[in-house]
Amino acid sequence: MRSSYKESDVIFLLKDITGMVNPQPTEEREKLIQAGKHYCEMLPIEYVPSEKYMEIYKEALERYSLQTAQAVGRLSDIIIEKRGENIVLVSLARAGTPAGILVKHYIKQKYRLDIPHYSISIIRGRGIDKNAMKYLLQRYQPGQLLFVDGWIGKGAISDELKKDLKEYPGIVPDIAVIADPANITELCGTHEDILIASSCLNSTVSGLISRTFLRNDIIGINDFHGAVYYEELEKSDLSYEFINTIESKFNFDNTIIKQNKIFGYGIDEVNIIANNFNITNINLIKPGIGETTRVLLRRVPWKVLADGKYINNNELTHILKLAKEKNIPVETYPMKHYKCCGIIRKMADT
Repeated sequence: MRSSYKESDVIFLLKDITGMVNPQPTEEREKLIQAGKHYCEMLPIEYVPSEKYMEIYKEALERYSLQTAQAVGRLSDIIIEKRGENIVLVSLARAGTPAGILVKHYIKQKYRLDIPHYSISIIRGRGIDKNAMKYLLQRYQPGQLLFVDGWIGKGAISDELKKDLKEYPGIVPDIAVIADPANITELCGTHEDILIASSCLNSTVSGLISRTFLRNDIIGINDFHGAVYYEELEKSDLSYEFINTIESKFNFDNTIIKQNKIFGYGIDEVNIIANNFNITNINLIKPGIGETTRVLLRRVPWKVLADGKYINNNELTHILKLAKEKNIPVETYPMKHYKCCGIIRKMADT
């Protein structure tokens, strides 16, 4: 699968389905998803980022690049300490790919190790790409594989990964992430709810690759899961701008700071929110700054919950601004793991 990343940074184990799938607008997809069609059987229309998207992305990059770089450094150090040097990074396409590249670069610069890095598909409710796993296990020992993602929202993909990896003896089912406010993994740069700027954009910060796709009229039994390459967006590509900006803030004296112990799990908080707001499908609840940003930019939002401790904090300025522009109500709501939470509108209510 081609991408705008260098092959020396990542190899995508995906089938190129460019031109084979008609993308659909947001509201149409949302209605189909909530009517039971799986999100992986459709692709959204991807545009050149608007001025508003770019403004929010640049603001996030400026504000959070140092925090993100520090978290990448801590994560990389923890990986080497806990998993050793003989590892293979396997990032989860597509949000995990920039995270995998940043970890690869940090380890190469600090430890002088050129760690192999692949990106494969995992789809909530459909599982990990078995053909990609077969490819990797023909080349590496199970214990070498280390799965990487950008952040954990409530832990759905982490749960999917643990479930799927049960059929692969010897693979450690841990997931390594830059930020884990849900308190799922020890392999994280921070348990704080921080905004990783790449969450504000789509393919233009992820190697010009689409979301991964799985539908049996296009993906054969021996194929990798699919993705589209957006060649028409090449002039708007920010994939390496993001990598280079974070990398410029790397500090190789970065010591592993013992993080404050967080009790409980994000999913418990999500279940309480579901109960309090009469939401029967927790997939409509997207906790954390990154996920809330994505709900406001690319889904059909119902409301935003913001913790009162942070509502006047500049970390949530862009959330409040977007919500005001889209006429989405913001409610103050106390949270332990997250600073805010986006809730998707039930399409039956529109």
